Amino acid sequence: MRTTTAFALATAAAISGAKAINLLERRDGTAPRVVQHEIQRREVKNILQRDQARLRKRASGTVSVNLDNEETLYFMNVTIGTPAQDLRLHIDTGSSDLWVNVANSQLCTEQGNPCGASGTYAPNSSSTYQYLNSEFNITYVDGSGSSGDYVSDTVRFGGVTLQNQQLGIGYTSTSMEGILGIGYPINEVAVAYNGGQSYPNVPQHLMQNGDISSNAYSLWLNDLDASTGSILFGGVNTDKYTGELQTLPIIQEHGVYAEFLIALTGVGANGTEGSIASNIASPALLDSGTSLMYLPNDITTSIYNAVGAEYDSRQGAAFVNCNLANSQATVDFTFSAPTIRVGMDELVIVAGESRGQPVCILGIAPAQGSTPVLGDTFLRSAYVVYDITNNEVSLAQTNFNSTSDNILEITNSSSIPSATVVQNPVTSVAVESGGARITGFPTGVSAGASVPTAAVGYGVALLGALGAGAALVL
Repeated sequence: MRTTTAFALATAAAISGAKAINLLERRDGTAPRVVQHEIQRREVKNILQRDQARLRKRASGTVSVNLDNEETLYFMNVTIGTPAQDLRLHIDTGSSDLWVNVANSQLCTEQGNPCGASGTYAPNSSSTYQYLNSEFNITYVDGSGSSGDYVSDTVRFGGVTLQNQQLGIGYTSTSMEGILGIGYPINEVAVAYNGGQSYPNVPQHLMQNGDISSNAYSLWLNDLDASTGSILFGGVNTDKYTGELQTLPIIQEHGVYAEFLIALTGVGANGTEGSIASNIASPALLDSGTSLMYLPNDITTSIYNAVGAEYDSRQGAAFVNCNLANSQATVDFTFSAPTIRVGMDELVIVAGESRGQPVCILGIAPAQGSTPVLGDTFLRSAYVVYDITNNEVSLAQTNFNSTSDNILEITNSSSIPSATVVQNPVTSVAVESGGARITGFPTGVSAGASVPTAAVGYGVALLGALGAGAALVL
């Protein structure tokens, strides 16, 4: 198990007339306003089945937190209420709400205690609980979701306390995971179409509370072998990446900023940029809630041919020789200027075993005509700063297993431009509409990205392909 620590601070400033994240170290003797927290991985028994469900039901100073890392899903520990109730929440850059299950919900009362790992919330046991309304309702593309009450309560993590934080509680739910949505707050346009609520989600509340100086945060997931990573609200940790951060604009969808969508302009291999696909302008959604990458079909096919992967459309998986993980080969993703190289040791995933032998898949699947998604098999190799205040994303190659820290604060102005703005980046891409999103738009007006449609039953089919008695190890 590898350990991980903080993230750092950054700031938005003008460079050649454009804004970028810049790194600022406080010189007045005061501590930088950041919140850091560890995140961890939770074991998922069937990575393909979980991703299929995920992609069908995508919802519309600094604080650093450690993240648990168990191969596919990233969680952080929080407490809610007074006295504190412990919960593990799934970190999701692709949604907005913090929401939790209650013990007597329809799902959590099922046999096997399905909500036991993440925990449940007991509102009436908290002296700081306040009922707001009964309008909490997340509807997903496949008809699943969660509904119940909007409430407020005290939320604590990473040494900070957010009083009167609005959250949803699901009395009826089809997800056993509590969610910490840290994407764009529900915007006014979505509210106008859906009658929902615009309110400060957790990152925005941290800024309003004075715990961080800007609505921005950094994710460092570390490598596939590591059990922990970290999230740093309000800052950047320069020891967690190599080279320099390069700043790209987030692309609007239907005139609004809704998700962390940037332009993928090339895909290469083994250090040769664009050798697989060049001069493209494909949307790419950075989503910590998705395990694999979902790329345009033609690009995916070229990658499969290059690495000897065999794709089974019935199962929705590309099978590879497990020894490929020992290769020095890389798949390289270019975004106008920055290129992130993803090694085979991060892409080859043990998905199960058959007759005592491991069965491996490649962590890349076809998007089937929908908006491409860069999930955890990409994000582990990238240090990503999500700057909601300035509608920008900064990328750098991650520094795996770093044990040192240099935490710098993200503010709204700085004279130290430590991240460079990409000049003349691609900003126009074709984005499919109608995707699922928490409090999203009606069909044809959607601000959410369209999501990949997996082969029917591909999670179940994988189990069959592994043979009788196969034991999934993820």
